[in-house]
Amino acid sequence: MNVQQLINQDEVQPSRFFAVKVECFSKLIESIKKKLWKDSQYRIILQDFGKGQSVQDYSLNSPSQSPLFKDWVVVPNDPTIQLIILQKCHYYPLACNLGQEKTLKLVKRDFHWSGMNQFIKDYVSSLQQCSRNKNIHHEKFGLLKPLPIPNGPWICISKYFITQLPLSNYFD
Repeated sequence: MNVQQLINQDEVQPSRFFAVKVECFSKLIESIKKKLWKDSQYRIILQDFGKGQSVQDYSLNSPSQSPLFKDWVVVPNDPTIQLIILQKCHYYPLACNLGQEKTLKLVKRDFHWSGMNQFIKDYVSSLQQCSRNKNIHHEKFGLLKPLPIPNGPWICISKYFITQLPLSNYFD
């Protein structure tokens, strides 16, 4: 079989990857549903669903009956569940060990909880392996060229104004 035949074969189907993803998270979804009843913020929403009332931006996933916030699975304010989700996404087998931005995007595809952005950034920045493997985004430092020592006081005064620097991660 040559390369062209492999390309035309179309063996890789998205549904296969979706099946792997569902299998990994099915037990997690069950524990999320149990913990949501203990979370005061989401207990009210679940009680409203039980009465047949609708809640703005929230819906129920029909097969699993888990609450969704704008098509994302709602995660309670439980750090252990959030950490499990984060570890499954950060060490995702098909994507390897992701950085902050890619891990955030991967988690945001399926899950939602308050303070998620900061939680993920804190987690990834605390990992030694991630900080060691992080690419260096600057040029090598040049040689140190100190200023000459002046002959007397107030002979040499210098002032530097650094302006119009590029944004770094959308911040000044």
